[in-house]
Amino acid sequence: MADAANSVIGTRSSLVVEKCQVCGGPDLEPILFLGYLPPVNRVNAIGERPREQTSYPAQLLYCPRCHLVQLGLVVDPQLLFPSEYPYTSSTTRILRENFAALSRECQTILDLGPDDLVVDIGSNDGNLLSNFKDAHRVLGITPEKIGEIAIKRGIPTIIDYFTPKVVDAVLAQHGHAKMVTATNVFAHIEKVNDVVEQVIKLMAPGGVFVSESHYLLSLIQTLQYDTIYHEHLRYYSLHSLKYLLESHGLEIVNAVKIPTHGGSIRVYAARSGDFPVRASVKSLLDEEGPTVLSREALLKFRDRVVLSKLELQSLLLGIKRRGHRIYGISAPSRASTLVNYTGIDEGIMDCILEIKGSHKIGRYLPGTLIPVVEETKLYEDQPEYAMLLSWHIADELVPKLKQKGFKGRFIMPLPEPAIIE
Repeated sequence: MADAANSVIGTRSSLVVEKCQVCGGPDLEPILFLGYLPPVNRVNAIGERPREQTSYPAQLLYCPRCHLVQLGLVVDPQLLFPSEYPYTSSTTRILRENFAALSRECQTILDLGPDDLVVDIGSNDGNLLSNFKDAHRVLGITPEKIGEIAIKRGIPTIIDYFTPKVVDAVLAQHGHAKMVTATNVFAHIEKVNDVVEQVIKLMAPGGVFVSESHYLLSLIQTLQYDTIYHEHLRYYSLHSLKYLLESHGLEIVNAVKIPTHGGSIRVYAARSGDFPVRASVKSLLDEEGPTVLSREALLKFRDRVVLSKLELQSLLLGIKRRGHRIYGISAPSRASTLVNYTGIDEGIMDCILEIKGSHKIGRYLPGTLIPVVEETKLYEDQPEYAMLLSWHIADELVPKLKQKGFKGRFIMPLPEPAIIE
């Protein structure tokens, strides 16, 4: 899993986007503005006095030519993905299961042999490649120090950004890759057309490129505006991915909706004509059409976001008027967007709870003074309410928290704010 590969390093802190990042179209249309948000992984230690903290505008723009939805600002990746980047994908069960499923599914499309090379762009702690390393040659590429964990697991890893220089080094030392993967990273990279060219250069004849990204259709249908933050430069539909990949001579041969991150899309692409195109591609394109090809549908999404914000504020107001306490459950990156956009502070949410060992414990949630502490506090204090900031996996979290002894009620902030038992 890869949450931090980027092809561009620069000294500027941000760059306003004037054109579509995929097709270069100049006629970008504004869809939604979530305010000025801090980088989701820049966290201050509990007890530090508040000091200047840079925030950046989070505005969604729509390209009518290729139907891409993207952010209107690109923030320097060195600010977003510091070397001490705290995310480790192996700690999330749904991601471990997802990558195991990918390793099985890809074998139905291409025949991977023991000498074939699998390269994962933005490989993080080696979660994805751990499913391939015993049967194939593997190589990870990631800029974070967390890559050292993968190396200790026996997964060769280049700790660097995915650049032409790195690709040349891989080709010289390892040869071409039969499969190149970019999971939850393909929407993070600034110059995506350059990246696709480097992927093609790295791919062996008859090779396959597999990407996983937050899925625009799922984001709209389930109102997941909290997945909008500066690490995610683009919000792909299959239509926009098709436009991007076909412009480089690649053909989408399979597309699958997957449950990770509240709704993602896994896309298999190959050089045109190398593999038969599965029926799943047309099926998803048809399903998307009424939503992603219409600016009007996107503006209806914006209206739903605004109403959801007001409904959540009203719900929290009623709880606080009764003098009840609210603790947050888990501190994923998306929690920063939700909390900052809806105006939740430490007077509303006393603290946020993370499992033991989390790198975020002992820190404030970005842009706030809400402390992140160990989960045991939930069972010791027994607050009246626990807000599920990872609400997209509520079915997994609620039974687990009850089993551990929490006796209060739960707040679902999205897609429709509600209290559940």
